[in-house]
Amino acid sequence: MNETAPQAPSRAHLLIQLLRGLCHLAAVLIITFWASQAWPLPFPGLLAAAGALVLTVVVWALFLSPKPVLRTDRFGQALIELLLIAGSVAALLSLGANWVVAVVFGVAAVVIGYLGSTAPASH
Repeated sequence: MNETAPQAPSRAHLLIQLLRGLCHLAAVLIITFWASQAWPLPFPGLLAAAGALVLTVVVWALFLSPKPVLRTDRFGQALIELLLIAGSVAALLSLGANWVVAVVFGVAAVVIGYLGSTAPASH
């Protein structure tokens, strides 16, 4: 029997996955902060922030987590990731951030997401 041992992921792949996770975390936090600022504090703003946090984390856990609950093909996963990034870019723009900052974050997150999705997976 010729069994091959599973190879450990390369350092570059681990770095890309770390950056991808940080971009996802930043997107969730940006959307949550936007939800807290979009409505008056304390009552509606805190409820909106909690709701946005729960919704974005559930969507992330269902489709984008390292072990997603609902497995889709890579196009469905890319669509969900693009929607998450687009929502965070829109939230940045709505918060009054400079458009250059929002565009740089969006482009960087999309490129990192693309590189992370095309890297060879070691399952």
